[in-house]
Amino acid sequence: MTNYQSPSKNNSSTSGATISSWSRQQKIAMLAGFVILGFLITMSACSKQASKHALVGISKPEATSPTAVTPAPTTTSPVPATVAKKKAKKRPAAIVTYKDPDTGVSFRYPRKYELASGENIQPQAKGNGPMPMNFVQAGGTPVVSVTMPSGAYPGTDFSAAFFNVNVNRGLSEQECSRFAVVDSSNPDGEAVNPEKADVGSMQLEKTTDFTGDGMQQTEAQYFHRYDGGACYEFVLGLDTAGFGTDAKIEAVNRDEVFAKLEKILASVKIQPVIVEKQQVATTETTAGAPAETAKP
Repeated sequence: MTNYQSPSKNNSSTSGATISSWSRQQKIAMLAGFVILGFLITMSACSKQASKHALVGISKPEATSPTAVTPAPTTTSPVPATVAKKKAKKRPAAIVTYKDPDTGVSFRYPRKYELASGENIQPQAKGNGPMPMNFVQAGGTPVVSVTMPSGAYPGTDFSAAFFNVNVNRGLSEQECSRFAVVDSSNPDGEAVNPEKADVGSMQLEKTTDFTGDGMQQTEAQYFHRYDGGACYEFVLGLDTAGFGTDAKIEAVNRDEVFAKLEKILASVKIQPVIVEKQQVATTETTAGAPAETAKP
């Protein structure tokens, strides 16, 4: 009777042990679950912070980009003003154009040359006034003269060089093709017929003249052209002085001087001014009418 154990008692102890062991496992699982949940919450918070930083980093360039573009107009605006000032400062042209409305003659010449017209033409050859004209009949009028600077050829016998324009409206076309003096430089003293010369866009009649002594020499080239009822004369002249009096003085290169003068001649344009026919018509009317009826 003493060793007998009640079955109910054994069952109760077994069930208590089972409950006791299950509760520990449950507690461990619950703790593990809390640890995992905390880790997940921490990771979620970190990912949110990282996304915020990424968004802030992208938005910053958009906010600063307008400020980088706005200063551009202020830095470039003064540039056109400085360029305009530089363009405004232009040097005078080295070549200028002369035009005479009375004769229709125009040509180009270097600005540094001296120009005179009409009665203002200074003495040239032999100191006796403008270079003599070479028309076969009187009635010529000096139009303009261009003179090369006196110091153009230092150390040489160069004295002066000039380009003259004369006009004679009283000559016929045949008379214009002739000269009063024809090639006086011919050693035989014989007259030589004028030669044809093409200079620039013009066909001209040409002859030369040379005078001088040991102290002064003058060489001239004459060109004639008949256009619009008038005879135009172009003179290229060269004066030299003192050659042979000083060993330091050399003879100037005449071909070079005349080449420069011929460039002016090559630029000549003629726009004829018709006045001769009007003058002739007026003269014939007054000459044919009686003196009493000449007045209105």
